[in-house]
Amino acid sequence: MRIRAAVVNGAWVLLTLPLVHGTAHAASTSCERACLEGFVDQYLDALLAHDPKRAALAPSAPFTENGQKLELGDGLWRTITARGTYRMFVADVEAGHVSFLGSIREADTPAMLALHLRIRKGQISAVESFVQRSEKSALGFEEIGYTWRDTLPARDQMSRAELLNTANRYFSGMEKNDGKGDYPFDDNCNRIENGTFTTNAPTPPGQTRPDPKTADTYSSQWSCREQFESGLLHFVSRIRDRRFVAVDPERGLVFSYIFFDHMAGDTRTFQTPDGRTVTAGPKQPWTWELAEAFRIEHGKVQQIAAIMERVPYGMNSGWSTWEEGMSSKGRDVTN
Repeated sequence: MRIRAAVVNGAWVLLTLPLVHGTAHAASTSCERACLEGFVDQYLDALLAHDPKRAALAPSAPFTENGQKLELGDGLWRTITARGTYRMFVADVEAGHVSFLGSIREADTPAMLALHLRIRKGQISAVESFVQRSEKSALGFEEIGYTWRDTLPARDQMSRAELLNTANRYFSGMEKNDGKGDYPFDDNCNRIENGTFTTNAPTPPGQTRPDPKTADTYSSQWSCREQFESGLLHFVSRIRDRRFVAVDPERGLVFSYIFFDHMAGDTRTFQTPDGRTVTAGPKQPWTWELAEAFRIEHGKVQQIAAIMERVPYGMNSGWSTWEEGMSSKGRDVTN
């Protein structure tokens, strides 16, 4: 038997399914962590050579870049010029998937790459890439680090379903944030977005740290918990197409692709937990496309690393139906 996770009525539950030939679990047994990470390096080598034939790509492997279906050899395949120094992997040995967040150089300019590969029968059978063309982001990640290579003690390793549940609770707590949820944060939780700390940032000289109970906008000087408990992230109207593409229980890691929608208009005005009326957030419909990785221990989010780019409002990933793309349910898409 094999254990998988799904969402029922907004919550992750375990599903016990019969093991069938050709399932993700059966396909992955011959490719352990080093093997999966090796496929990433092989793919990157092929990218740098501008030659898809140098990667073990299945003939019919679908390929997207920033949500667009392209032919292999197009897009970043034409423009990448070097690897960067930041490298973070999430190797899903059970499912035969691997994700990578790393810095690169495109036309000799720093950029970030989020990559997801599906491995089947010794070949790359699907490629999802997200290129964030931001020099500041790439240089920031290279300086900060956060590569999450340590294996957790066996007694501290969580199940796949528990890790997925914790990561999904982060998104559910941010969507229409009201400050009243049960937020799964370690006291030392930190978040990096686009190469910059967006939690626990130092208070600039000459300024006073904003008070989460009186401020009108959330602050990067606050902790993960303070931001969520302030209720000031309410303007994030919808976190949708929550696709969890790699889970690594040995290291407590989860990798996801998602979209954040800001509906603007009357959704910008809301009440804080103490009853104050606040208006905040983008003034026009706005969508972020994100790749977001979580380090989770003891049921708590310890570290978060994300890259994001503004995309057309309501954009789809290229890997989901329209209904899935508009849904706020979490999905383990590795099976």
